Amino acid sequence: MAYDEELADRIRFIIGMDADVVEKKMFGGLAFLAGGHMAVAASGQGGLLARVDPAETAALLAEAGVARMEMGGRSMDGWLRVEASVVEDDVHLRRWVERGLGYARSLPPK
Repeated sequence: MAYDEELADRIRFIIGMDADVVEKKMFGGLAFLAGGHMAVAASGQGGLLARVDPAETAALLAEAGVARMEMGGRSMDGWLRVEASVVEDDVHLRRWVERGLGYARSLPPK
């Protein structure tokens, strides 16, 4: 399954002209990276992938439509999958994009 082009466009709109953010195909989708770190991605499996503070993982998993992202059969704190239905409206999408960007920018640049 290809990533959702409309979702990618909506993420681009939220990010705007931020020169610090670059796009890269990753995990079968289109990722948006800040400082070389993935912040969010339009997933090839549908919905959004978000990188968040690992310490916030448990609290965020309590939200409807949020699950751990699995990579190679493993899951790690700080990597979440957000169902497409959760980010259908721009308010919720903006919240996840800003959360992902905030965490990615808190890390040392690559």
